[in-house]
Amino acid sequence: MRSYKSLTREELVALHEELQAAYVDAKGKGLSLNMARGKPSKEQLELTMGMLDCLDGKSSLITESGIDTRNYGELTGIPEAKKLMADMMGTSVDNTIVFGNASLPIMYDTVSRSMSFGVCGSTPWCKLDKVKFLCPAPGYDRHFAITELFGIEMITVPMGEDGPDMDMVKEYVENDASVKGIWCVPKYTNPMGISYSDDTVRAFAALNPAAEDFRIYWDNAYIIHDLYEDKKDELLDIISECEKAGKPDMVFEFCSTSKISFAGAGIAAMAASPANIQWVKKSMTIQTIGYDKVNQLRHVRFFKDINGIKEHMKKHAAILRPKFEAVLECFDRELEGLDIAHWTRPNGGYFISFFAMEGCAREIVAKCKEAGVVLTGAGATYPYGKDPQDSNIRIAPSFPTAEEMKQAAEVFALCVKLVTVEKLLEA
Repeated sequence: MRSYKSLTREELVALHEELQAAYVDAKGKGLSLNMARGKPSKEQLELTMGMLDCLDGKSSLITESGIDTRNYGELTGIPEAKKLMADMMGTSVDNTIVFGNASLPIMYDTVSRSMSFGVCGSTPWCKLDKVKFLCPAPGYDRHFAITELFGIEMITVPMGEDGPDMDMVKEYVENDASVKGIWCVPKYTNPMGISYSDDTVRAFAALNPAAEDFRIYWDNAYIIHDLYEDKKDELLDIISECEKAGKPDMVFEFCSTSKISFAGAGIAAMAASPANIQWVKKSMTIQTIGYDKVNQLRHVRFFKDINGIKEHMKKHAAILRPKFEAVLECFDRELEGLDIAHWTRPNGGYFISFFAMEGCAREIVAKCKEAGVVLTGAGATYPYGKDPQDSNIRIAPSFPTAEEMKQAAEVFALCVKLVTVEKLLEA
């Protein structure tokens, strides 16, 4: 296909008329498709219904180690659940605490603890003149919402194919003591779908922070969410890399089964050094007497071990793969060669990241909505909701059916072409 940027004005005008007519036709179809958030589909949720049969009124709710899950106690989780989550993260049980149903509250609480009490004896952030966080972007909007809520200054760090710009990260972390943390989704990142390279992970572990209370917030949300058995991304274990570098306290790792079992009733965990674990437990003992151990036991009985989770995730992949492939096939067919956009091709996770021509993302999202296709708001993948290029759009293929995703991708591609031509005509 011919590059749009090589077309004459007359050719662009004629193309615009053609695209506008197609857009009017698309709006007339009355579509109602939502790919705004990475929600598991009903078909995926059905995969875990057997978990509800693992326990009933006649079941023993006593763990192998003799813990009665109906009662108080076991603040950091039952041993079997800790092993399940530790194995998923590739770390040790001693490093692991099991919490409630999702990892987002753990991250929120960790920032809140730091604000109120300080990290492991350091000055509480609320008593400091300035607190900053590094925010690789495009990134996860809910991460940015947490730091924005607490009034923490967010600094955008560009993302590349191997992860964040580590030269920039190093410059800030090692020279500015007000930089207290960095948000990371290291495998199949939200929304890029790329994974941090070994060199990137080692560069994180090699940091020498100016602030003793600097922490890497390692949100390993998609650690086990591969789409393909024959081309999985591999990720180094950040905790062991930090230990080898002599800085075991530098990282908090988070994960959950939110997109493995039930999105509203999974289990979540944190992995960290003994010193960090003790710091978290100090306020946890005031905050709660313990999380839902019956649900922890339910997960253990259903999955049994990490191999059970891996087999379960193959079923998820079989559902998700056709949806991702429908989107990518459409983009390749409709947009490849036009010189107006590029997009990621993830091997796992929940998102495809699309980069339109500069200044077009917001209008593309608006036109899609008008045609019945709802997307994540343009700018949401950047701190403060401000994409400086107005280019990035997050595509979440998981919730609609494969056929719906095909329809949505067709409308999206049409809107990309229409908005781009309008932008070129303005020049």
